[in-house]
Amino acid sequence: MSKPITLGLMLGTAGLFALSPLHADERIEVIASFSILADMTANVGGEHVNVTALVGPDSDAHVFSPSPTQARAIAEADLVVFNGLQFEGWMERLIESSDYAGPLVIASEGTDRLAYHGHDHEHAHGHEAHEHDQDHGDEHDDHDHGEFDPHAWQDMAMAQVYVLNIRDGLIEADPDNADAYRDNADRYINEIENTEAQIRELLTQIPPASTVITGHDSFGYFSNAYAIRFLSPVGLTTEAEPSAANMAHLIDVVREQNVGALFHENMTSPAIINQLAEETGLEIAGTLYADALAAQGEASTYLGMMHHNAEVLHAALADPGHLHDNDHEHEHDDHGHSH
Repeated sequence: MSKPITLGLMLGTAGLFALSPLHADERIEVIASFSILADMTANVGGEHVNVTALVGPDSDAHVFSPSPTQARAIAEADLVVFNGLQFEGWMERLIESSDYAGPLVIASEGTDRLAYHGHDHEHAHGHEAHEHDQDHGDEHDDHDHGEFDPHAWQDMAMAQVYVLNIRDGLIEADPDNADAYRDNADRYINEIENTEAQIRELLTQIPPASTVITGHDSFGYFSNAYAIRFLSPVGLTTEAEPSAANMAHLIDVVREQNVGALFHENMTSPAIINQLAEETGLEIAGTLYADALAAQGEASTYLGMMHHNAEVLHAALADPGHLHDNDHEHEHDDHGHSH
């Protein structure tokens, strides 16, 4: 679902709105393509930036349609930050149409890119896997994705590369505050490392080869880094609808393999996951956040989102007896899912 809004970002740094008008006038204007990048940029920029997210919390960047107002906002910006790897297929056209000529940050540049050759229910991710080379031959509609999985921020080691790219872009746009951007980036990377240590502690308690199903293929990097197998009815983009054959195949996989739980995503329709739950009796164990932050609560920042996902996965999978225990009574936690 697209929510084409432009908003003064209230993510990451409460101090962003607490400064005096005099200080506010000194800030540079930064446009970030979606909420996760906006939060990262706000953390690195601190009191020296105003950050606007084109695609806000709980909204889907895959199907976003920018407005003329947003094109004008880009034209007037001091810095533009976007993910790249065709995650926002509309972004480069929007920049071109706005005649923006300032510095650009492609946040995913320099990450260890995860190859993506097509949607595949059968592939298993693991620490060694950086190739997805088994298409099972169904008629998948994975249009508009590129050669690589674009969701690199789901691996917190890759997120550190994002932060360095954003830091360098801010320094280029505002060299007078270079020292502040370097200090903020160092602090934020330390916070990323501490959060990753916490989630690894949680995820190591989950049995090996645990498998879950989400709305679309958005957790490839998470799977590769933290060794949980993710399956989905559709590919990298939420624009695709699963075919009947895809759904039948996935139902068979749920019944035949150790699929531990189903999860909604905050920015995708819950209908497909609900249908899988009805067909298989497998429980929906909560909401995961992949492509967008939450509007409020723990998952309203990048670090909180990653911690939330790890906690929800841990709650569903850490008890080995939970697997295939479809009669297990469980209080589902959809964390404000609004669909």
